[in-house]
Amino acid sequence: MGVYSVDKLISEARRLAADYRRATGKPLAGVSGEIAQHDAIQQLDLELCNPPLAGCDAMGKSGARKGKKVQIKGRTIFDEAKSGQRIGQLKMEQEWDLVVLVLLDEELETYEIYEAARDVLEEAMAESGDSKRSKRGAMSVAKFKIIGHLAWSREGGLEDDDTWGNRADG
Repeated sequence: MGVYSVDKLISEARRLAADYRRATGKPLAGVSGEIAQHDAIQQLDLELCNPPLAGCDAMGKSGARKGKKVQIKGRTIFDEAKSGQRIGQLKMEQEWDLVVLVLLDEELETYEIYEAARDVLEEAMAESGDSKRSKRGAMSVAKFKIIGHLAWSREGGLEDDDTWGNRADG
């Protein structure tokens, strides 16, 4: 175990990445993904897969997520008005139950977390037709927010698990 707690290190990573972007105009590669993963695990009561599983970043520990295999995606939104922002590729060929999308602001602070079940995402991909993006498992942030469910927000905290559970099952 190191001298610093993981929470302290993540806090410093947020600050450094935000300062780096202000100084260079470029994001600090890889940092937002680690922060998104950390925040999703903390806010949604998930446990990091150890050892890592293909296509699965974490497992649900309680509520509607208990025992579910979760892919975690993160996206830093610098300009809400900018359209066409995309999430990372969904690994459709691998085994997982739901995807969590962590949205970060320009200070790399999480402000919303959305989630969508595999069947909902597969249906959305099928409706997208044979586009190259949908075949690769690519999706826009806006589309994910439409088909997903708000699981956590900075203002409201953890959303009601029962609502998500009912929606995902039927």
